[in-house]
Amino acid sequence: MGKKIILIILFILPLVVYMFFATGVNQFVNLPTITKNVNELPNWNSLSKHKVQLKEKITILGFLGDDVLTEKGNLFNLNQKIYNKNKEFKDFQIVMVAPKGTEKDIQSIIKELGTISDLSGWNFVFSSHDSISNFYKSLQLTENLNPAIGTTNVYIIDKDLNLRGRKGKDLKGEEEYKEGYNTISAADLHNNMSDDVKIILAEYRLALKRNNKRKI
Repeated sequence: MGKKIILIILFILPLVVYMFFATGVNQFVNLPTITKNVNELPNWNSLSKHKVQLKEKITILGFLGDDVLTEKGNLFNLNQKIYNKNKEFKDFQIVMVAPKGTEKDIQSIIKELGTISDLSGWNFVFSSHDSISNFYKSLQLTENLNPAIGTTNVYIIDKDLNLRGRKGKDLKGEEEYKEGYNTISAADLHNNMSDDVKIILAEYRLALKRNNKRKI
């Protein structure tokens, strides 16, 4: 009996604790869908000169607006709290939408950020104000872009072009709705978004394991 208790303490208890903290404060097993079938990115110019797509990628999507340099600190927050922790997942990417004319400012930010991080999973695309505004409206969000056609929030888009977030009751039994994550708030990124990204990545890892078993 004593040996069984020791085994439970040594092997089972750590696993339970890990699973608890791996899911963080979010009670969802699967991250709820906020908007189904969002539009694919139009064929906008990208900084890399390659076509950037959302389909078949887990994407963190952001809208920088005209005042790109004022967003530098927010991009650093996002890089440290979210990107660096998940960049090894091959289908994970960050896509930032910005108005035409901001390319040089973004290049200066990339140069600075690139000294501390591998930015191969970052993509920057550019278009007109009207085109960006129309694309943003297709996400069917409750908040609007600011006058500079930007927002400090970023959004999670899954591989099937669904916008994911929080919708339902939280651990306290209170109704919760969260469609975006504020890059100004390190706490929002570190706690809420980090937790939610873990969940959606776990969904796809589980689906991948199931598919592999079926092939065997």
